[in-house]
Amino acid sequence: MKPSESMTELLRAKIAASPRAAIPFRDYMNLCLYHETYGYYSRESVKVGKDGDFYTSVSIGTIMGEVLGSYFIRLAEELAESDSRVAIVEWGGGTGRLAALVLDTIARLHPELYARLDYTLIEISAYHRELQRQSLVGHARVRVMAEEEWTRAEKAAGGGSVSIIFSNELLDAFPVYRVERKDGDLYEWHVGWNEGERRFEERLLPLAPGSPAAVYMEEEGIAVREGQVIEVNPAASDWIRRAGDAIRIGALVTIDYGDVAEELYAAHRMRGTLMCYRRHRAADEPFDYPGEQDMTAHVNFTACIRAGEAAGFAEWSLRTQKRFLLEEGALELLVPHDGTDPFSAEARRNRAVRQLLISDQMSELFKVLVQTKKR
Repeated sequence: MKPSESMTELLRAKIAASPRAAIPFRDYMNLCLYHETYGYYSRESVKVGKDGDFYTSVSIGTIMGEVLGSYFIRLAEELAESDSRVAIVEWGGGTGRLAALVLDTIARLHPELYARLDYTLIEISAYHRELQRQSLVGHARVRVMAEEEWTRAEKAAGGGSVSIIFSNELLDAFPVYRVERKDGDLYEWHVGWNEGERRFEERLLPLAPGSPAAVYMEEEGIAVREGQVIEVNPAASDWIRRAGDAIRIGALVTIDYGDVAEELYAAHRMRGTLMCYRRHRAADEPFDYPGEQDMTAHVNFTACIRAGEAAGFAEWSLRTQKRFLLEEGALELLVPHDGTDPFSAEARRNRAVRQLLISDQMSELFKVLVQTKKR
C-alpha cells in the first residue's frame, strides 16, 4: 500500500470513529504532517531543493547561514560575559544544512566563542535527526534530540548559559484551526469523507465557545468578516511561551512567513493564507495528496509578540527578512570579480545575495522577530 493510501485509510478511520463523522481541520493537518509513520515530515524523502517540494532561503547558497552566524556572534557579545558558555538551540533544523553553515561561520569569525558554544537541534522527525547528525559530524558539542529530551536536560543543567533559540520556517507548519463566518455565524472547519467522490472535504460545524480557536480569537481580538476564512494558530503562541520559559538571559529569533494581525485578517484576505506545496507547485487544496504535500499558514506575529511579552521578553524587533539581511551585512558578502563565467563560485555567490534580496518577494513575505531578555 502506498504511503498516501495508508494515510487516507488512517484518516478515514479517525473520521468514522468521530460521533460527528468529521474531525477538526487542525487534527487533519497534524496527522498529514506529523504522523510518526505516514506524516509528510516523518517520511524518508527529500523535501527541500530541486528534488523536493519547495525551496527555502537556506537552499539559496550559503548567505542565510553566514548572516545568521555573524548575527549570533553579535548577540552573544551583547548578552554574554566574555568567558561564559553560550547555547544556540535550533528548532526544526531539517537536514542540518543551516546549522552547519552557522557553526562554520562562527568557527571562522570567532573561534573563541566557538570553543565555548553548545549547539542543540530540536527535531520531531527521527529521519531528520539522523540527517542532522550526519551533516554535523565534524562539529564538537552538538546535540540532536527531541523537545522532551532537551527540556529534561535543561532542567538538569539549571539553565546557566546565555541562550539563543531560533527557528527558520517552523511556526508556519504548525497545525491550524480554520474558522469561517457564514450567514452571520462562526463555524470551525472539520474534515469529512465524501464516499461518492472518494475524497476528503470540509464540513462546517458551529464554533464552540471555549474551544481553543474561540479562546485564541477572543484573546487576540480577531474579527471575522462575512464569508471570510481565517487560520488560528495557538500552537505558535504556546511555542513562544515554552521557549521564553527556557531562556533566562538570551534571545528568541523567529524567521517565518507571516505578518501582523491587521494584515493577516484584512478584507483582501478572504480565504486565509493556507497553502500546500508539492513538487514545486503551490495550491490551496489541503485535501489533495494527504501526507505527501507540505501545508503552511502565515504566522500571526502580533500574537507571537504578545506571547513573548507574557514570557518575560522585555525587548523585541520585527523586520522583513530583506531588511534583516541588509542591516546584518548581506551586501558585505558580495565578492568583486571580473570573470565572465556565470557558473563561477563568485558569480554564484553574488547571484545568491541578489536572489535572497529581490527575487520572488521571499524576503518581503518572510519576517524576522527577535525577542530578548537581558541581565
